[in-house]
Amino acid sequence: MQYTILCVGKLKEKFFTDAVKEYGKRLSRYGKIEIIEVADEKTPEGASEALEEQIKKREGERLLKHIRDTMYVIALDLKGKEYDSVAFAGHLADKMVQGNSHIAFIIGGSLGLHSTVLERAEETVCFSKMTFPHGLMRVILMEQLYRACRIQKGEPYHK
Repeated sequence: MQYTILCVGKLKEKFFTDAVKEYGKRLSRYGKIEIIEVADEKTPEGASEALEEQIKKREGERLLKHIRDTMYVIALDLKGKEYDSVAFAGHLADKMVQGNSHIAFIIGGSLGLHSTVLERAEETVCFSKMTFPHGLMRVILMEQLYRACRIQKGEPYHK
């Protein structure tokens, strides 16, 4: 199995980078994990809706350049489907059985994802209605991928 995480912006906090490295190491037992970061845009204070849309479009174009036809794309979005961990593991297993051996997850910037990215995605998933820093969302995604792999293999993992 191969997972690609496409995300806007770089991790700045050491505790997030350490957590991502740790989960990357754990996930490597189950397949290949790749993280691709694209540059984020500065959003000025009090930006207009039109400017925010422009910013999301530029970030989206950068993300779309990294998506290949062989990827099954899941965008993280507040309007996406919510799963518990067991159902998420089952859903990913179903995708593999259907022949999707490369799943890409997309994490947008502070303004979210542009409509072109959401339209390219096969589906959208919501991990929570709460707002998280993007670095933390990357850690949460990687932890849930690791948990899903453990569940799929019938291996113990704390609840």
